[in-house]
Parts: sequence; C-alpha cells; structure tokens
Amino acid sequence: MASNGPSCAVCRFMRSLAFSAIGGGVAGYTALGLGLSQSNAIIAAFFGALGLVVLTSRKSNNGR
Repeated sequence: MASNGPSCAVCRFMRSLAFSAIGGGVAGYTALGLGLSQSNAIIAAFFGALGLVVLTSRKSNNGR
C-alpha cells in the first residue's frame, strides 16, 4: 500500500478478507463480552465484518 496506483484484484481480495476477519472478531467478541447470546454475537460479527470492509473501501477510494 505504499504506492497510490491501482491495486490488483488479489490484493483487494486479501485485504477484504483481513479486514472482515478483524471486524468480525472484534464485533463478535465484544457482543459476547457484553453478555449477548451466541446467535446475537454471530449477527454482530457479520455486521462488524461488513462495516469494516465498507469503511476501508470507501477510505481508499477517497484518495483517488
């Protein structure tokens, strides 16, 4: 990510996988830590993963 040029499809895919894992893990374990049920934690993990991927994709597109 040092250059501002276009990134390849594999790089974008790997970056989205990494950020979805981070977002899902943080949101899911936070939900469990707050005492929510496991099904609610799974839902929170899904939206946490989706939110972080969308946030980072918008942030990288604003610089172009």
